[in-house]
Amino acid sequence: MKSRSLLFSAALLLGLGLLLGGCQRTAPLPFRLTNVSGHMPALEFHLTDDQGRTVSAADYRGKVVLLYFGYTHCPDVCPLTLAHLHVVMQRLGKLADGARILFVSVDPTRDTPPVLHAYVNAFDSRAVGLTGNARTIETLVKRYRSAFTREPASSDGNYEVSHSSAIYVFDRDGHPRVLSTPADSQDDLVHDLHLLLGNGDGA
Repeated sequence: MKSRSLLFSAALLLGLGLLLGGCQRTAPLPFRLTNVSGHMPALEFHLTDDQGRTVSAADYRGKVVLLYFGYTHCPDVCPLTLAHLHVVMQRLGKLADGARILFVSVDPTRDTPPVLHAYVNAFDSRAVGLTGNARTIETLVKRYRSAFTREPASSDGNYEVSHSSAIYVFDRDGHPRVLSTPADSQDDLVHDLHLLLGNGDGA
């Protein structure tokens, strides 16, 4: 599963490399991560949160958003990523109150709001689980040039979902700013979030 996730991440980075027109992997200052400002669409969605409420991107305006696509039955990369983001939030201290982790399920059949709520809150209180119908999720994933695919079910009916593992970071106005992957250091993500949370726009 982990190797498939890394392959999805590699494909995502390749696509972004083409999109950015040959920009270097290391973003110019002030950001340390891949700067996607102006190269990806703004944060936009209509989904159901882990409290069963209909929410949209507008509900998170004023917060720096860390968007991640995953699922609760994920055996490795999802729990590792959420644990990583929890440590990042801890390192931000009070600034973390201005950020939200949005965990969008790519397995809406199994990831009901109660399941998502229990899962994301086991990692961080500032994490919100989001779900929707399969077509809505697929459209949202494609909007951010991500990808996922459901693997064949085993004899007991269980299955895994291969998915990309990038973290998309949006500023308080819902504009895309940086992209973080498992290859990036925690220090770089903390640095860039300090910029976004401290200055408001990272500029």
